[in-house]
Amino acid sequence: MNEEMRRSQQTPGRRTIFVWRHSVVTRLTHWLNVLCLGFLLLSGLQIFNAHPELYWGQFGADADPPFIKIGASEINGEQHGLLTIGSVSVRTTGVLGLSKMEGEWTPRAFPAWLTLPSDQDLAAGRRWHFFFAWIFVVNGLVYLWYGLLSSHFYRDLAPGRHELALRYLWREMMDHARLRFPSGELARHYNPLQKLTYVLVIMVLLPLMVLTGLTMSPSVDAGFPVLLDIFGGRQSARTLHFITASLLVGFVVVHVAMVILSGPWNNMRSMVTGRYAIRQDGPDA
Repeated sequence: MNEEMRRSQQTPGRRTIFVWRHSVVTRLTHWLNVLCLGFLLLSGLQIFNAHPELYWGQFGADADPPFIKIGASEINGEQHGLLTIGSVSVRTTGVLGLSKMEGEWTPRAFPAWLTLPSDQDLAAGRRWHFFFAWIFVVNGLVYLWYGLLSSHFYRDLAPGRHELALRYLWREMMDHARLRFPSGELARHYNPLQKLTYVLVIMVLLPLMVLTGLTMSPSVDAGFPVLLDIFGGRQSARTLHFITASLLVGFVVVHVAMVILSGPWNNMRSMVTGRYAIRQDGPDA
């Protein structure tokens, strides 16, 4: 990541150098993850539509009070889409609960353009979901193996003690809020917010999503009943699976926004070719 490849230049007193930012394994597993997460999200919403209610505990059926519900109800003589969390309901007509399908208003948790396949087809949705879930797991194991073997986690993602100081982190957050991104030597490495976020996603959210997904399988539960004890039941695991997926979607949105704001071409080039350009003070080499 920190090996200097070559130097070029532009204006007097400033030069651009290229460094290796991402290894081949990191780039390949990253883009395969993008593909898998896209298919997993769309097919997962298709599966959710089959029963758009989430529960907490061991049991969940139509007669049980849901923790989260997306549906349609008649209000003042008109149908409206509703997102209900606990006792609070928000109208979401057009997106959640009630959306147009082939020009007709249709009660449906997530709209057709957000599910795979578009028509309600639970069996097809499950096939897409499980196929890409196993690719996602194998891809994650390859990345984990590489990260440990190459010291990638320790070298690039583990924050230093000084980077964990509250004052340091606050300054980093303020700089990001003002769109002031690291430059020069500081741009060679991930900043503390990136490190903490990536560690949270890689070490917590992704394993949690896989484990809660496995807990929803009766055959896996038969072999590893401890999973039901850990997550408090199959319905709790389903709710945590949904919440974890929502947090990952939030991470992707912020991640893409930061890529665009901090230099889309440079960031995309580094994730495709491995080369990342940084600007430094000093005469041309």
